[in-house]
Formats: sequence, C-alpha cells, structure tokens
Amino acid sequence: MTDTPVNSTHGRDETVDVVLIGGGIMSATLGTLLAELQPDWKIAVYERLHDVALESSNAWNNAGTGHAALCELNYMPAGKDGSVDAAKAISINEQFQLSRQLWSTLVDEGVLDAPTTFINSTPHMTFVRGEKDVAYLKKRYEALKKEPLFAGIEYSEDSRVINQWAPLLMQKRRKADEPFAATRVPAGTDVDFGALTRQLFTNLQAKGADVVTNREVRKLKRLKDGTWDIHWRNSLGRTPGKTNARFVFVGAGGWAIKLLQSSGIPEISGYGVFPIGGQWLKTSNPELVAQHQAKVYSQASVGAPPMSVPHLDTRVVDGETSLLFGPFATFSPKFLKNGSILDIVTQVRPGNLWPMLKVAIDNPSLITYLVSELAKNHKAKVDSLRTFVPTAKDEDWELLQAGQRAQVMKKDKAKGGVLQFGTEVITGADGSIAGLLGASPGASTAVSIMLNLLSTCFPDRIEEWKPRLRELIPHFGESLNPQPAVAKKVLGATAETLSLTA
Repeated sequence: MTDTPVNSTHGRDETVDVVLIGGGIMSATLGTLLAELQPDWKIAVYERLHDVALESSNAWNNAGTGHAALCELNYMPAGKDGSVDAAKAISINEQFQLSRQLWSTLVDEGVLDAPTTFINSTPHMTFVRGEKDVAYLKKRYEALKKEPLFAGIEYSEDSRVINQWAPLLMQKRRKADEPFAATRVPAGTDVDFGALTRQLFTNLQAKGADVVTNREVRKLKRLKDGTWDIHWRNSLGRTPGKTNARFVFVGAGGWAIKLLQSSGIPEISGYGVFPIGGQWLKTSNPELVAQHQAKVYSQASVGAPPMSVPHLDTRVVDGETSLLFGPFATFSPKFLKNGSILDIVTQVRPGNLWPMLKVAIDNPSLITYLVSELAKNHKAKVDSLRTFVPTAKDEDWELLQAGQRAQVMKKDKAKGGVLQFGTEVITGADGSIAGLLGASPGASTAVSIMLNLLSTCFPDRIEEWKPRLRELIPHFGESLNPQPAVAKKVLGATAETLSLTA
C-alpha cells in the first residue's frame, strides 16, 4: 500500500467515482466487486493506520470463524416454549455460501493466492453441559440435520466419540459428574480475514485503485451537486486535503458512527454505539495444538453479548497453528483498538442521547457481566478455560488483546432504545453514501452485505451488473437450501477450489 498523497491540493480536486473509508474486509470486498463490475471507475481507499487490516479484520482481533451457523447457538435460540427455529441459522449459512462462491472465483481468476493462505478446513463443534442445554442441543441437531446446508452434522453424548473429535475437551471429564453433548460439522472453516483483506487490496491497487494508508478522514460534506467532499489529514506531516467523490462508503469499524454523523444525513439520527473489547487466551504449545483441531462454541453466560460466547478455536495464521480461548470482555471508551478515549462521549447528539440512556437502563445484566469480566485476572481466565479443558495449565496460555467491537444502539418505538448485536448498513436517501455499523457475523457475510448495498445504492445499474455478478457468484440471487441437489453441488465445488473438506 502507499501513503503517497493523491488528490492532495487544498482546492476542489478532480472527482473520483468512489471513496472507501477504512482498510478492512468490508471496503476490500466492496472495492473488489465495483472494480469487477465497473472497471472504468476511479476508486480511492483511505486508511488511517500504516497498513490495511489492522483493526477488526486483523487475524488476532477476531475469531476467524467462517460464520455459517454450524456451531453458533445464538443464531438459533430456544423459544419460550422450548421450540427451535432454523430460519436465521439457514440465512446466515446462505450468506456465507455467497462469500465462498466469490472467493472461489477469485482464486480461479488468480486474484487471490493459494486458498490455504486465507482459509483452512476446521470442523465446527458445539459443546454443552447440563440437562437443559443437552436437551436443547439435541433438538437443534434434529432440526438442522434435515437442512441441505447442514448436511453432515453429527451429534453425540458419548465421551469416547467426543474424545475422537476434540480430545482436550474430554480429559478428566466424567459424564457421571454432569451430562454433556456435542455436535460436529467437519466442513467448517477457519478464515484469516487479515490475509484475505490484504490480498484483495493488492489486487485493487493493481487494477488502478489508490489505496492510501496513513490518511485519516475527518469530515464528510455533501455538495449541492450531490457529490461529497471528503476532508482528510495525512498522519505523516499532518497535511490536510480533500477529495471529491460521487459515492462514499464508510467501512471504518467503530469510527463509522463519527463520520456518518459528520455527513449530516438524517438516517444516522438516533444511532449510537457501545464499545466492547476482548481478550483471548492463546497457546502455541504443539502438544496441545495437536489435540484440538476444531472450533468449539458453547452457551453464553447470562447477560453476556453474543460476541462473548465462549469458544476454543484452532487458528491458522501465517502458516502457524495455535489455539485461542475466549473472548473475555474488556471495556474501553475507544471505538477502535487505535481510537480515542473520548470516542464514547463525542458521539452523543440530541437525537441519540435518550436511546443510549435507555440501553444503559434496560441492560443491567450486561453491565454486571462486564464488571465481572474486568475483575478476572490471568488465573481466573484460565479457570474459565478449564470448563472446556479440565487439564489446562496456567503457564501454557498467554493473554492476547483482541479488537474492539462497537455494538449498535438505536431508537426503538416501543422501548425507546435497544442494543443490537449484528451489523447494519446505514444508507443516505439518494444512495450516494452508505456506512456499516455493528459487528458479528460481519466479515464472514461481507459479500452478502455488499451485494445488498449495491442493490440499494445503485438501483439503476444493478440489472446491467447481474451477468458479471453471476460469473463471480454463480448462484447470485438464489437460495441454496431449498435446492438440495444444487446446494450439494455448490458446497462440493467451492470446497474443491478452496481446498476444503466437502
């Protein structure tokens, strides 16, 4: 990437077609799609840090789970009557299949490097304890095993079987002490979103896009002709400048709320964000790594946000395999890992003050959870790990700081304000600006999110783009799950191209 200024004069500059703010997986995905669909457009990318993929997209700042609802229980919660509904889980899986299709095409076309540089087969498991959770997991399994996108899901309450799947879970664990059960899907994945993001930006740059690092966007101003002036400042030398653009995407993680507020679009009124940080326990001990080749999710603690669901994960980063356990919630007023301690205060506006206060009033369990997490020292964190790995030793695990997640707070007619876990795209009325708020399952579903953005922001072009979109994503516009034969074919084809377990 380059930190050489482009469009750096102080007057009105030549208008570019697209400015993408933020060097993460969202901007990389949108830029890649636009470069393929409209190769004559001029695209500029601005990242405030010295390189791309250093915040939420960085491999160590996220779990690397290819979120397909294979193991994540929060996508399929039990109803008040104990029933389970697979609709959301299927929807999340459908979205991930769009990502797999695009990545497969980009591998075939030489845009992406060898698949193992960014994605690897890693079984996805769910492990629960206690009669209530065991009953729920079995019910969930019975619902999912009939769905084509969940073909191959396995269930067991047998310690010998679970020991074959994930030996670390079973050492010194007796069923007589507490009932337990697990599900397993061999076709799960571990994704290095940092490597993927860097490869996408390298390709974008090769196609003529300006990918500029060390450039912080300070303000967005809409002009009378409908274009946008993007006011920025270079980190090196502190020189200011501005770029004029026909379309702006704000993919700057927690920073997006500030820039969308500066734009003055009414659609951002009533929104705020609540930052939640995280930490992992990490080990690269070869003996331990060899005994755990899976991502194992469990139930969240009472009051814990979905992003804090405990899980023990195999990670493959830069060719090295390690294990992560967590995340343990932390609190910082910063919206980004490299943000400002004033972030949480400077977002306050008359339109979002009441919704944010209501969120604080209505979520005492979240506050209690955060306080309890902050009180945990290293030993206490390893004690939590021992619910997964009974034989875990303090000295084998080190503490690693994860990324910041800015969870969405927004107006709600019934409640005044709600805290939302997930992602949300905010779009200006004329489609000339859009930004992304929120977190998980974000990166895994980036392709689906950006396809929806294209339809919303470029309604006059989407029809002419569809032929190329179907070349990039062969089953764009289709649902795979209702078509068992098609689903099987697509899963097999993308698995072969991406060197994954089918």
